[in-house]
Amino acid sequence: MQHSQTHLRTRPISAGHLRAFEAVARHLNFRAAAEEMALTQSAVSRQIQALEEEVGVGLFLRHTRAVELTSAGAQLLMAVSQSLPRIDGAVRQIRQSAGRRAVALTTFASFASMWLIPRLEQFQRDNPDIDIRIDATDNTLDLEVADVDMALRYGPMNAMPPQAVRLFGEQLTPVVSPWLLKDGKTIHKPADMAQFTLIEAGDAHHTHLEWLTWRRWFDEHGLQKLQPKRWLYFNYAYQMVQAALTGQGVVLARLPLVAEHLANGDLIEPIPKLRMDSPMAYWLIVGPRSAQRPDIRAFCDWLMAQSRITRETIGEVPDPDTLDNID
Repeated sequence: MQHSQTHLRTRPISAGHLRAFEAVARHLNFRAAAEEMALTQSAVSRQIQALEEEVGVGLFLRHTRAVELTSAGAQLLMAVSQSLPRIDGAVRQIRQSAGRRAVALTTFASFASMWLIPRLEQFQRDNPDIDIRIDATDNTLDLEVADVDMALRYGPMNAMPPQAVRLFGEQLTPVVSPWLLKDGKTIHKPADMAQFTLIEAGDAHHTHLEWLTWRRWFDEHGLQKLQPKRWLYFNYAYQMVQAALTGQGVVLARLPLVAEHLANGDLIEPIPKLRMDSPMAYWLIVGPRSAQRPDIRAFCDWLMAQSRITRETIGEVPDPDTLDNID
C-alpha cells in the first residue's frame, strides 16, 4: 500500500489503532494479537488497515502463514514501543494517586541524596497517609506551571523570589575520613593539605560555584602556591563526599550536607576554626497553588523543624530577617 505524498493525512492517528499495531508487530501474528486484546481477528485486521490508511504506507507484509514488518512499520514500532508504556505508566500513577494526599517537590540531586532523603523516614513514619514524590534535577522548574508543590533551592538571597524561606546558610570546611589519618599523617594547619589528595568539583572553576574550590580556600589562608599530592574531581557533591568517606582524599565540604557524617564520626573536621563562609544558602519555595493544603503545611512544618536541627548542628545563628515563617 503506497499513497501519493499529497494524499497523506495530517491529523493525529487513533491510539486504539496504535495498540493493535503494537500487538501485531510484537507477535507478528494477527490471531495472537486478537486473543491478547480480546477482539476478533477481523477487528484487529480492520484496525491495522485503518492505521495504514491514516499513515499512508503499508506497515506489514502479509504472507500466507505469517506477517512481517515493513521498514515503515519497524520505524513506527520503535516509537510506539517507547511511548505506550510511558503513557500506561502515567495513567497507573494517576489512578493510584487519585484521592490520596501527596507532596511533590523538586530539588537538586546532591541535596536530595545528602540531606533530604536520609531524614524522610521520620516524616513518613509520622505521616503514613502522605505520598512523597521527589524530582531531583538541576533544572529550575516554574512552580506556577510545573506539576510540583514546592522547591528546595540553593543560591544567594538576591537570586530567590520574595516568598522564599531560608532554611540554613553554608560554610565550607575540610573534612576527612578518620581512616585516612591512621598512618600518622595529621592536619593541624592549611599547609598540611599538601600531603593529601584533594577532592573537588571538576567544573567549579568554570561555573558560578568557584567559591567552592580549594584554590579559594588556599587564597583565604595565604597559600596561593600550594599544590596537593594529587587532585580528584567529580561532578556532584555527594560523589565527592562518598570519596572522602572511603578514605580517598580530603574534601572541602558544604557543612550542612555533611553535618550528620561529622556528628556520627564517619568524617572529621580537623581544623574547624578555619571554616570559610559561603554566599549561598538553602531555601524553601512553596508553589502558589499548593501553599494552603494541609499536607503541604505538614511537610513544610517538618522541613522547618529539620532545618532548625541542622542550624544547631552547624552552629549557625539564624538571621532575624529570615526567621521560620511560611505564611
